[in-house]
Amino acid sequence: MTRCSDRFRLAVSADGSTFFDGLSVDNANGIVDQPQLPRFKAYTNYDNYVGVGSWTKIGLNNTDYNDQGAFDAGTNLFTAPVDGTYLFGATLLYKVNSSTSARMRGRLVLNGGTEIRGSYGEISGAHVSEATALWLQTMVPLVAGDTIELHGYFRAQDGYFAADHTSLWGCKIG
Repeated sequence: MTRCSDRFRLAVSADGSTFFDGLSVDNANGIVDQPQLPRFKAYTNYDNYVGVGSWTKIGLNNTDYNDQGAFDAGTNLFTAPVDGTYLFGATLLYKVNSSTSARMRGRLVLNGGTEIRGSYGEISGAHVSEATALWLQTMVPLVAGDTIELHGYFRAQDGYFAADHTSLWGCKIG
């Protein structure tokens, strides 16, 4: 039985027998979908402790969305499946350990060592536990196999990056 659809589709195949939709348009509303476009949102379900004065990779062990499988919750890494331009964002939520004098920093790191330009930030004012948040966002060109990870840092006092609200997200945009 052949199934037909009124949806406009562009499908591709590496071998001529297995096809993937690269683009489709919903005939009911005209909304365009790119089902294979890499995108994810990862978060931590536990409080990540970070001491004073040391950049630490944040353990992001769960995902809200990861249908294309580009984020590995075991390694806490996004790996670019293809060359392109990607948009990333992160939220770091502060949780007190012993003092609200902590000063929280965050950054995104390329391939385990290079801080991505435009991804660094700090909250230098007073912190309120489970209310003070730092938001990061940047765009970066990647080649297939490049990795992105989220790092946190505290100065003055140690602290936690809070469970459930500390997250990293990204998508290919070009």
